[in-house]
Amino acid sequence: MDILRYLKRKKKQHVMNYLKRKRKSSPLHFTLIDPEKDPKKLKKTAETVCSYGTDAILVGGSQSGHLIYLNDVIQTLKESVDLPVILFPCSHSGLSPYADAVLFMSLLNSRSVQYLIDEQMKGSVLVKNYKLEPLPTGYLIVESGSTTSVTWTGDVKPLPRQKPEFAVAYALAAKYFGMKFLYLEAGSGAKLPVPDAMISAVKNAVNNGMMVIVGGGVRDEKTAKEKIKAGADIIVTGNIIDDNLSKVKSIIKAVHRKK
Repeated sequence: MDILRYLKRKKKQHVMNYLKRKRKSSPLHFTLIDPEKDPKKLKKTAETVCSYGTDAILVGGSQSGHLIYLNDVIQTLKESVDLPVILFPCSHSGLSPYADAVLFMSLLNSRSVQYLIDEQMKGSVLVKNYKLEPLPTGYLIVESGSTTSVTWTGDVKPLPRQKPEFAVAYALAAKYFGMKFLYLEAGSGAKLPVPDAMISAVKNAVNNGMMVIVGGGVRDEKTAKEKIKAGADIIVTGNIIDDNLSKVKSIIKAVHRKK
């Protein structure tokens, strides 16, 4: 579809309001989809996780190869499921007009200004003109027992697992900057998920001022329950949908149970 023609009739989706409303009844689950996958398989996956009760679809990753397929994949998802499709970009090039919203992130513990502000500056004009709803997000990478893609590509100094006070300081800075989400990320394929003590410390510090997102290493119902109990508002699962899609159903069910 011609982008300019599409943008003329694109309507705002009010994704933030949707997430706030859903959060009042239970914590949320996001399914992270890698757009390098086969579009037909992605369509089936999206329809399946939608039937399981996931609350939104994240699209993106740390590698740039997926950008070739990004627009086609998002259009396929929008035709397949009635859920917000939210971009999870690796750079300003990872923006698509066909999505509803974008995690407008600053990688707070990157050593490179590229991921702190330069990519955001380049992408801001696209966000406006693509009519994407920006969801202001502080993004933090936590030690996970392995070197993940985002740690390498984002030139990150990972947060030490035994030092939750570092995460708290970053989270407060993000809150005072006016960000609405704090994303604690162990990374794709992480050996270890974000520690419960770190999640609790961050949630207690920001109180109700921010939603805390937790991703990476959540591969089963037990881990999901632990992260929700610790204070996570949103759980993200990615690799598990390829490794064992049937497990996602129990994870979503665990997330949606109130503490």
